[in-house]
Amino acid sequence: MGKAYKVYRVDYTTKMEIPIGTVTERRNKPRGAESHFGLMKLARQMFAQSPEDQARIVVGEEQVA
Repeated sequence: MGKAYKVYRVDYTTKMEIPIGTVTERRNKPRGAESHFGLMKLARQMFAQSPEDQARIVVGEEQVA
């Protein structure tokens, strides 16, 4: 099973991160720090409700099971 990352929608007026789901990574090798952009792009495709909402979607730290 892959690693799970929590996905948040950020409310910039209150500075709160609201959890909206998870993204599971299926790679065998660990991602580098700069490779998290691909994971964020996937999360934005899955969870954004509008083009403006895409900027509010962020991926959090890896969840420990």
